[in-house]
Formats: sequence, structure tokens, C-alpha cells
Amino acid sequence: MKIAILKRLIRDQRGTSALEMGLIACMIVLAMFAALQGFANENDRTWISISSKVSEASQKANAG
Repeated sequence: MKIAILKRLIRDQRGTSALEMGLIACMIVLAMFAALQGFANENDRTWISISSKVSEASQKANAG
């Protein structure tokens, strides 16, 4: 009895497309996280560079 139910579940492919769509969505989200991490790092470097340049200009203006 249990073997027949197990065989029927193995042959049933109704949930396959939903599972595939879920896996694709998961991969898209992971790719988005990776891209956003790279963007965040570059954005951080840009603002640090701007901050240091403003500080240097401010020091030069106050010294002169």
C-alpha cells in the first residue's frame, strides 16, 4: 500500500513547474544581492573619496 502511494507521488509532476519557478526566483534574488553588494561597496568608496576631498579643501581654506 505504501509503495503504491510512493510510486504515485514520484510520477506526479503537477508541482514541478512551481518548484522550478521558485528555484529560478531564488537564483534571481541571489544575483540581485550580489549586484547590490558590489554597488554598495563602490558607493561607499565614492562617498569616502568625496569626504576626504572636502576635508582637504576645508583645511586648505582655513590655513590660507
